[in-house]
Amino acid sequence: MPDLPLARVLEALGSTLLDVVCGDLARAVGGVVIHDPLDEPELPDNALVLGVGLREPAEIARVVTELGERGAVGLVVRGPVVADEALPEAARAAGVAVLALARGASWTHLAETLRALTRDGAGLGRIRSGDLFAVAGAISALLDAPVTIEDRHSRVLAFSNRQEEADPSRVRTILGRQVPRDYTEILEERGVFQAIYRSGRPVFVAPLPETGELPRAAVAVRAGDEILGTIWVVVPEPLDEERGAALYEASKLVAMHMVWQRADEDRERRLRADLLTAALAGGPGASEAVRRLGLKDEPAVVLALTVAAPASQPPPPAHLAAERGRLADAFALHLSAAHPRAVVALIDDIAYGILPLPHNGQEAEERAAQIAADFLTRITPRPQPEPNPLTHAAPGPLTAAGAAPPAPAGPGPSATAGVGSLALVGVGPLAPDSSALDRSRSGAERALRVLRAGVLPGRRVARLDDVHVDALLLELADRIPRGDLPSGALARVAAYDAEHQTSLVETLRCWLEAFGDVVAAASAMYVHPNTFRYRLRRAAEVGGLDLTDPAARLSAMLQLRLISIRSAPES
Repeated sequence: MPDLPLARVLEALGSTLLDVVCGDLARAVGGVVIHDPLDEPELPDNALVLGVGLREPAEIARVVTELGERGAVGLVVRGPVVADEALPEAARAAGVAVLALARGASWTHLAETLRALTRDGAGLGRIRSGDLFAVAGAISALLDAPVTIEDRHSRVLAFSNRQEEADPSRVRTILGRQVPRDYTEILEERGVFQAIYRSGRPVFVAPLPETGELPRAAVAVRAGDEILGTIWVVVPEPLDEERGAALYEASKLVAMHMVWQRADEDRERRLRADLLTAALAGGPGASEAVRRLGLKDEPAVVLALTVAAPASQPPPPAHLAAERGRLADAFALHLSAAHPRAVVALIDDIAYGILPLPHNGQEAEERAAQIAADFLTRITPRPQPEPNPLTHAAPGPLTAAGAAPPAPAGPGPSATAGVGSLALVGVGPLAPDSSALDRSRSGAERALRVLRAGVLPGRRVARLDDVHVDALLLELADRIPRGDLPSGALARVAAYDAEHQTSLVETLRCWLEAFGDVVAAASAMYVHPNTFRYRLRRAAEVGGLDLTDPAARLSAMLQLRLISIRSAPES
C-alpha cells in the first residue's frame, strides 16, 4: 500500500467528485471502507470511510468523533453539507477530514476509484472504461445540464442522463454513439474544434438556427500537450466563472480516466497479440495460449486482414497505422457477432482472427469468406451526398466573444485515413483442432499475399483453395533471380520484339492461354486468324521454339505467368 496523502487523492480526483468540507488533508490513506451503523466494520489503519446515508450535521459530527478514536483519516458524506460550528470543531479534535460527494455521483464508482488510487498510487491506478459514465453523471449534476464525453473523432465515450432535454442532434449522437457528420462538418467549417483545442477554458458554442441545435459549452480534455477528446454540455447561455471553472476541473478527471483506459486497452491488446502469436505458431505453448484466449479445442478458421496502401498515393504511415488499428477493432467486433469466442489481434501490419466454425472443411471456409466479405462491404466508404444548402450554410460567428477565431480548414476530428476500401482478407483452411491453427494461419497468409500481389485485380477476399496456384507461382517467383526471366526461347522472342517493335510475345501468350485455339487467340488480339498464324510461326522461328513439345509450351507458359505476376502493381 503506497503512502498516499489524502490531499494527493483529492488532487488526482479533482473537485468534480469530492469537495472539502473541513479538516486536515495531510494524513495518508491506508484503505477505504463503507460505514455501517448497524454493523461497524473493522477499520484498517488510516481508513477513509464512506458515510453512505449520513445527512444531519449532528450525526456526521458524532461519527467523526468515533472515527477519530479509531484512527480514521477522513469521512465522505453526500453533499451538499451544511457545516455548523460543531462539525469543524469535531473534525479538528478528531483529526478527521470531512469530504462531500457530489450529487449524482455513484458511491460504487467512488469506492472503486479510491481503492484503485490507494492501491496503485495517484495516477497509476486503473479505472474501468464504464466509470466514465459515472463521471459524466457527476458533471451533469454539477452543472445541471446534459453532458457527453467524446474522443478526438467525435465518438461518444460516455453520456449523462437527461439527454431527452437536448436537441435532435444530441439524440442522434447518443443513439449512434457518434456525432452526426453534418453537424461536425459545420463545426469544422466554422473553426469550433480549433477554438476549443486552443483554449485553456470552456468555449461557448452559439446555437445553429439553420439546424435548430441548442447552444453548448465545450472544453478540451488534455493530457499534457495531447488532446484526448472533449466534454460537451447543453446550456442556454455561456457558463459563469464558477461553473466554467468546475467544467475545466472536471476535464482533468476525465483526462485521467481516458489515459488509464487507453493504458488498459494497450496492455490488453499486447497480451492478446502475444497469446495469439503463440497460438498461431504451434509448438508446446500453443495449447496454453489457446486456453487463455478463451478458445476451445474445436474446428476453427484463421483469417488474415490488412490494409494495403496503393503505391501511387500512399497515405502517411501514421494514418495507415491508425487505420489498421481501427479496422482490427472493427474486425474483432464483426467476428464476435459471428461467434462469441472469436479472437482478433493486430500483429505487425496484419490483424489475425481465429473464428470457430462447427462445419466441414469447405463449408467452414466458405462461411468464413462470406463473413469477411460482409465485413469489407460494411467498411467500404459510401458516396457522400451533395451538400445541403440548408445545413451547410456559409461560415459565420459560432463561438462566444473571447473565443479563438476560426482556424484554416484542416483534418477535423471525424477525418479518416481513407484507405478502408483497400482492406484485404485471406482465409486459411479449416483447422480441425487447435494444434492445426499454424497450418490455417500459413494458408491465410499465402492467400493474403496473392491479394496484395495484385494478380487478381478487384479481388478483396480469397480462400487458399481459390488461389492455390497463384500462391505457388508467387513462391516460385521468389526463387528465380530477376535476371533469369525471361530465359531461353522466350528471351530471344522478347529481344526480337524490343528490336523490331513487334508483338510476338503477346501472340505466344494469347495462343497458350487459348489452348492452341487460333480463332479465339486472334480474336483476343483483334487480328485476322491468318495474320495471327503468321505471327505465331514467326515467334517459333525467332525463338527456336517447338510448339508441339509439351515441355517447351509449359516452360513458356510458366515464364509468361511469372513475368505477369512480377509486373502486377502490388498494394
